[in-house]
This record gives sequence, structure tokens and C-alpha cells, in this order.
Amino acid sequence: MSPLAAPGHVERMRLLARNGFYDGLVWHRVIDWFMAQTGDPLGTGEGQSAYPDLTAELTFRRGADMPFTPVADPMGAPVGFVGSLPIQTQPQELMARTADGMVHAWGVYCPGVAGMARGEAQDSANSQFFLMRQAYPSLDKRYTAWGRVISGLDVVRAIKTGEEPSGTVATPQDVMTSVRVAADIPAAQRPVARVLNTASPASGT
Repeated sequence: MSPLAAPGHVERMRLLARNGFYDGLVWHRVIDWFMAQTGDPLGTGEGQSAYPDLTAELTFRRGADMPFTPVADPMGAPVGFVGSLPIQTQPQELMARTADGMVHAWGVYCPGVAGMARGEAQDSANSQFFLMRQAYPSLDKRYTAWGRVISGLDVVRAIKTGEEPSGTVATPQDVMTSVRVAADIPAAQRPVARVLNTASPASGT
């Protein structure tokens, strides 16, 4: 999860996971070459938690002290990573011209990125979320990106897809058995994942 990019949404995910809200919920809307969606207690796409809807966090402010690893610089809008989250951002040079010394940045919807589902209203996200099966850049700055799959993208892509164009799965077979915050699990039982340090030197090969 990326609290630097979406603190309110990360807080909600932690709250719901700690309450056991996600345990047993199905993946109710899945579209191949797009995304897999879950987080609805009704399993229909119409349900949500009892908590208030969230204020969208479509962009965030990036200062010089925020760890950022640039990868490319298309048309003056650098692309790179904040932690494991792929982002795009205004260039660092603009920081000297802003009142707070920061620039706008936003999550990039690459494969594995976790986004918050919502209705027509921008501030209507609640408990439903989706994981990207493939890249879909038209979602950038329209849906809050709050994290990324660091292990198991093959599993995300194996979730049963819907039969309808909408992606609705008529008979969902894939279930979130147990959703936990890794930091809450005793160290001896905590799953271990090896991920690339995005701030490490680039390979010459």
C-alpha cells in the first residue's frame, strides 16, 4: 500500500482488513485485459461498507524529500516510482515556483496497480477496489491508486472473468479467503516477498 499517494484510502483498507470485512468476499466483476474488482459484501457491485464514502485522492503533492526514482521523462512529465507504486509527476524544476515547494504526482495504472472503485460521483469510493490485469492509462487521475501487487500478478490474471461485456461474473468462484495487514501478522508467520528496490542503481545490461 502507498500512504504517501493515498493516505485516506490506505487507512480505509487497513480498517476494513482489520475488521475482517473482506474475508469471504468474491471477485464479482472481472474483465480480461483490464481489471478484477471485489470488496462488495453483496457480491453484485451494489454494496459497500457502513463507513462514509471517501474523498478522492486522484493526485498528491510531491516534495524534494519524497523518495522518487525516475525511469523515463516523456514530454517533461517524469515517470518513475514512489516505493513500489508507479507514478507520473510534474518535473522537479517546478518546485521552486510553487508556494509549498511541491509538485503534483499521480498513480499510473500499470499491471498490478490497486485502485479504488467508485460510482459516477468522484467522491463515492468506499470499500470496493480493483487490481489491474493490464495497463489502462485512461484511469490515471480519474480513480485513486492506493497500492500495487508485488507478488501474485499471475493469480490476479487467473481470476475468472465475467461473461457479460460489463465484466459481471454470474457465478463467482474466486474468493478472498482471508485479508490481513501484513504488519499485523506475527513476524514468524508473515509472508515474505522479495521485490526490486526501485532506488537501486540501474543495471548496465
